[in-house]
Amino acid sequence: MQALAARAPAKINLTLHVLGRRPSDGYHELESLVAFAGVSDALSLAPGEALSLSVDGPTAGPAGPADDNLVLRAARHLAASVSGLRLGHFHLTKRLPVAAGIGGGSSDAAAALRLLAQANGLGLDHPAVVAAARATGADVPVCLDPRARMMKGAGEAIGPALRLAPLPAVLINPGVPVPTAPVFKALGLGVGERLPGAAHPAIAEESRPNALVAAIGPARNDLEAPALTVAPVIGEALGALRAQAGCRLARMSGSGATVFAIFGHRTQAALAAHAIGAAMPGWWVAATMMR
Repeated sequence: MQALAARAPAKINLTLHVLGRRPSDGYHELESLVAFAGVSDALSLAPGEALSLSVDGPTAGPAGPADDNLVLRAARHLAASVSGLRLGHFHLTKRLPVAAGIGGGSSDAAAALRLLAQANGLGLDHPAVVAAARATGADVPVCLDPRARMMKGAGEAIGPALRLAPLPAVLINPGVPVPTAPVFKALGLGVGERLPGAAHPAIAEESRPNALVAAIGPARNDLEAPALTVAPVIGEALGALRAQAGCRLARMSGSGATVFAIFGHRTQAALAAHAIGAAMPGWWVAATMMR
């Protein structure tokens, strides 16, 4: 069988409400509208009997050792529950920033499961594929079929795919890795404690850009304030986006440090990315479309 290939797109939390910490397991309970960007990592699989991984690309170094990569973890979880699973050699090209709040590693793992499912004739809704996604990480299930949808709970409750019109956007990562744990620690919620705040807005199954921006504008990312205490440069990146012509909404994704802005037109997004990239050459800046 020829090598198979898949994109592993950046996951963007357009909203992220923290409802509280569950008394049953201590996990933070979330409600988030997730979309996926045009920028991505790339993963290929050459089917075979043995499991291996090689990694290259501009962010391969910060991604850490290959033998601890989420791609291999996901594959091992699936192999443990599917007898005779055809495995093979994965090659990952890392382009997305690491520890950046855009689910790069989770999207890589989900892409690995998609490729293994394809190589073995399994559907993405196969119980073993779904279980492997959940066992690998909280963000992996929503990345398994990368289309806009609501994500709830600790990541295990995935809503139906939404038909969002493409959103012109700019993503910025200011070059500071922000692990998730310190951000949640700064949020300071105890087990069983609830976080006050307005309920998440209802999101239509199909939304045009104007309607979607109007709907999510009053929403929020509850991790943005604690993330700013961990990495104040996030505020600088948000300010740079809000200063650009055509910026309609700027917010942090996930637990940071990546921020995004939605623009009225893709030309405005391209001009904004060029201006910010020229002013801040050490930042990762990408004009893209989200959907």
